[in-house]
Amino acid sequence: MSHRESPVLIAPSILSADFLNLGRDIRMLNQSSADWIHVDIMDGNFVPNISFGMPLLEAVGSIAEKPLDVHLMITKPEKFLKRFKELGADMISVHYEGSFHLHSTVMKIKELGMKAGVVLNPHTPVHVLDAILPYADYVLLMSVNPGFGGQKFIDGSIEKVRELRRLIDQQKLQTLIQVDGGINTDNAHLLIAAGADVLVAGSAVFCDEDPTRVINQLKGLDN
Repeated sequence: MSHRESPVLIAPSILSADFLNLGRDIRMLNQSSADWIHVDIMDGNFVPNISFGMPLLEAVGSIAEKPLDVHLMITKPEKFLKRFKELGADMISVHYEGSFHLHSTVMKIKELGMKAGVVLNPHTPVHVLDAILPYADYVLLMSVNPGFGGQKFIDGSIEKVRELRRLIDQQKLQTLIQVDGGINTDNAHLLIAAGADVLVAGSAVFCDEDPTRVINQLKGLDN
């Protein structure tokens, strides 16, 4: 099946949501055309920031009606996989740069019944994924440096998506390409044309006065 037979998936990142009204924002996503809810977990070690912890993920999971897409920016992510599953994660992505035993970690995620993703930082070339691609359900390409929301999109990310699409197609795989960082209605169509399947959008969605409209626009750009 060609990846382009299905429309692009949109995964709003709640890192940019209103933390004082997080329940309201999650319910808005439940009612919207968003496909996944993207949750960034940071520990202040792997990236220079601390975001959500386990109690908050549990609270989100208790009301979220869309699949929870959990991006682990933490050291030794393999230690916490079972707990994140228990808290409601439907899919977990781990960094190539932070996983010493990447294949083992990916297989553990899948054994726990979740989809497994591998994340690449902006400076990491896609060819390092050659051996792990057959085991990953999706690859998350960071189009900003991880750790903080609201950053400017790195233009070279579009060519990186093209390279990864070629690699996936050469191996005849169904691996999805997810992109996260600085995505908005101005650059989304370029990423989709390059071969992206899933777009993570934070500020573009939650900083707009009509987040539902932005989500619809991002999805509609695939037509």
